[in-house]
Amino acid sequence: MLAGKTALVTGGSRGIGAAIALRLADLGADVAITYASAKDRAEAVVERITATGRRGLAIAADNTDSAAVLDAVDRTAAELGGLDILVNNAGIFPSGLIGEVTEEEVDRTLAVHVRAVYLASQAALKHMPDGGRIISIGSNLAERVPFPGVALYSMSKAALLGFTRGAARDLGPRGITVNLVQPGSTDTDMNPADAGDAGHQRALSALGRFADPREIAETVAHLAGPNARNITGSVFTVDGGTNA
Repeated sequence: MLAGKTALVTGGSRGIGAAIALRLADLGADVAITYASAKDRAEAVVERITATGRRGLAIAADNTDSAAVLDAVDRTAAELGGLDILVNNAGIFPSGLIGEVTEEEVDRTLAVHVRAVYLASQAALKHMPDGGRIISIGSNLAERVPFPGVALYSMSKAALLGFTRGAARDLGPRGITVNLVQPGSTDTDMNPADAGDAGHQRALSALGRFADPREIAETVAHLAGPNARNITGSVFTVDGGTNA
């Protein structure tokens, strides 16, 4: 389905990002990933990509570093021969009541979740052919906030709603689609399903379960594929009914 395509997945060394990268490779794409610090984990993902017969590339790029983000886009295109699919996945999870969060944490969160998404998408347009795909990973907490301590996180992820809809209008004439996937509680090392507050999170879900990262990856894979060419400016909330 994605044979001959090239993808870049930011934050692809673990969790949802790794699952996305591997699924895109399974479907035939060559895949580059970025990582902030876990070089060994990123290289392990690349090994699994190459085991599928596809080309893989791990690039050290912290989303707080604008130059590194731009370089990652250009390196992907140069070393893998183009860029058809950009998945803006890299993220952090700041927490704390409004009065407790520092200015530095505000700046860092907005840099990772908002500025880097905009700049990576902008840079990708130099390489992306008509009919390309831009997919961002947001959060169901962008639209509903059922518990305290996540105002900064929710604000930063809510920005992706506006970006997705605006960019879809801008890029529609080129057939480039721009969509947003909003996971709910997903079993990753950032938010393990056996953590202390996991029961509370499951209680908020209509299905009473955490998602597997591969379930999020399947939604991304569909949006990256040829059958989704008429889907743009859309938001897909994959949260087991938490926001229902």
